[in-house]
Amino acid sequence: MHIYTYIGMPSITSIRISSDMKDKLSSLKVHPKESYEDVIGRLVEIAIDDEPLSDETIKAIEESLEDIRAGRIYTLEEVAEELGLNE
Repeated sequence: MHIYTYIGMPSITSIRISSDMKDKLSSLKVHPKESYEDVIGRLVEIAIDDEPLSDETIKAIEESLEDIRAGRIYTLEEVAEELGLNE
């Protein structure tokens, strides 16, 4: 759990959200008295990827997708047979 500490006077603003969005945010509260700011703060922390994929990993994913599109794939059953796991 993260506790947000402000130094000095925090800047406060209002945002307009639909009732449905407010209900969704309310359902994400850890406890009934948790502030919407804390809920939104947790969501923002989840959304920001502090370990982005490396260029090498992205290239490997692209190559894998290329293999799939080209039909260079094996089913689980084929792999198990190849490894002698079906005996």
